[in-house]
Amino acid sequence: MRAKNRNLAVLFALIVAGVVLGGIIGDLLSDKIPLLAYSYPIGFKTPLHLDLSVIELTFGLVIDINIASAIGFLIAFVMYKRL
Repeated sequence: MRAKNRNLAVLFALIVAGVVLGGIIGDLLSDKIPLLAYSYPIGFKTPLHLDLSVIELTFGLVIDINIASAIGFLIAFVMYKRL
């Protein structure tokens, strides 16, 4: 077993950084490598609206995953495993 302290916050930070950087790289290189431009949105198509008479809440979340952000996710996960 490894004696290094593995923290879920580090895993989360690495995965978010990998997905964001992968998405940015995918957007920048999408004109040169068209495969990187392919993306699939995941989330709510329309926002969820909740009216409680006193408070109105609106929830919405859409994550647009492209090929480069998926590669960034995998690289971040491998980096975490090697820590």
